[in-house]
Amino acid sequence: MTETTDAVRDALDPETREAFEARVESEAESLRAAVRDGSYDTATFAVGLELEGYVIDADGALAPAPEHVFDIDGCSRELGLHNAELHTAPDVVSDAGFRRQFDELRTTLRDVRTALEGDGRDFVLDAMWTVGPAVGTREYLDAGEEDDGVFRASNMRPVPRYVALDQAIREANDGTIELGLPGLEEATSMLVESLATSMQPHLQIPDPDDVPEYLNVATRTMGPLLSLSANSPFLPADCYEGDLGADPDVVDRTPHELRIPIFERSVDDGAEKCRVPRDVETIGELIDRIATDPTLVAAPDAMRAVGTGGDAEDAGADAEADADADPYPAFSAKRGTYWRWVRPVFGGDLPRGPDGEVDPDGTRTSVRIEYRPLPTQPTLRDTVGLQALVAGVLRGVDVTDHPLASLSWEDARTSFYAAVEDGPDADLRWVDRDGEATTATPRIYDELFSLARRGLDDLGVGAEAIEWALSPIEARREATYTSPSAWKRARVREARTDGADLPEAIRVMQSAYVDHAAGGVPFAEW
Repeated sequence: MTETTDAVRDALDPETREAFEARVESEAESLRAAVRDGSYDTATFAVGLELEGYVIDADGALAPAPEHVFDIDGCSRELGLHNAELHTAPDVVSDAGFRRQFDELRTTLRDVRTALEGDGRDFVLDAMWTVGPAVGTREYLDAGEEDDGVFRASNMRPVPRYVALDQAIREANDGTIELGLPGLEEATSMLVESLATSMQPHLQIPDPDDVPEYLNVATRTMGPLLSLSANSPFLPADCYEGDLGADPDVVDRTPHELRIPIFERSVDDGAEKCRVPRDVETIGELIDRIATDPTLVAAPDAMRAVGTGGDAEDAGADAEADADADPYPAFSAKRGTYWRWVRPVFGGDLPRGPDGEVDPDGTRTSVRIEYRPLPTQPTLRDTVGLQALVAGVLRGVDVTDHPLASLSWEDARTSFYAAVEDGPDADLRWVDRDGEATTATPRIYDELFSLARRGLDDLGVGAEAIEWALSPIEARREATYTSPSAWKRARVREARTDGADLPEAIRVMQSAYVDHAAGGVPFAEW
């Protein structure tokens, strides 16, 4: 671990940090200039996706992902040894684009599951693992050792950036991260964040000057979208053993979407870096916010990429020799810890056109919105449905001049955390097409799907493709359970009524969830 320890110490060194912050500011200045001169303008809207999950063994318990699965295109490592992420190449918004997103995810998921079969393991699409490893959940999350004062969680990937972030967060919290959740009051490492998995739709915006408006609108959609998609109402079953498991009210006292407080609290250094973003007026202001956000660590990879001297223009010039290089590696690393529930991403892969081909004369410079509040969904149809809903609603608000942006930021934030707490029963906040405030959930959902259809139509998606994409999510409105979290809570209550204690009830529910999810039938049909 000496090499990792040295890299972590370098990332936390005050002089390295000072050099990193200077580099971030230099690159931010260069990026602002590039945006102003039109370098980040594109011709089209495009979508992409990240989808996280976890590996289980033949008994349904959490298990490490074998390294060979990461040789599969579209599958990459995440924080915990048990985590993996599936991702798609970007597509221009079109009928074929959404179908291709689905097909690409399906192929990758199939390949991952096939590769895991030989190890007696499987990959689960879920927002939180609830059957811990044999050693026990707390023991698994807290296991680690110190090397010359640097702590490394045993079940975290030994990536210097992860270890350095964990060290900084642990030091800010005096070695104990307060979670305050029934069944999990505290943790010793940010590895507790690996409990939670999410899906992250991306929407490329052609004109960077429009990004602030889209981000502000995205903030106001988070509550309604999360109310339809909540999927993490339980911690691992063994967290509820003992007196807590006998508490008849613990299910009702647990949020529908535990993933949100777990992430927010597991990475908190005292600055509330993970939170609902404040409204922003200009793209330059947005770049400034990222550049001046509190620095946790001088990201080791970014500093190696740029060195500690020179300026951002040098970095950009050097990058021209390598089409895959990030011309702003320090700024990108800083944005990686700008943990807002919606945030911008600068640069990326070229999107495929409707014919599936990438424009060889295209540019990688673009700006896209990363929509982060959504939990991983049970199936790929549900996943692409939410991806289309996000893209459609954001465009629909713009193209119809819908007054949703007039909803106050405070109400948008309240609506989001109401969905965290109560899922489909949340007290949501909205401004309707007439400019009137409403908390009527049916009315809010009506407008949500109407805006999505209008936005996708404006982007050239045909009626048949729109219905194919949106129907699995819209069908939840009339389903027995509107969100996966509501289904999970009902299954657990049923098992407890049949005599199971809470830990066993969660295990029974989770086994049924895994079986349903593996079948691929959209959630609304369960």
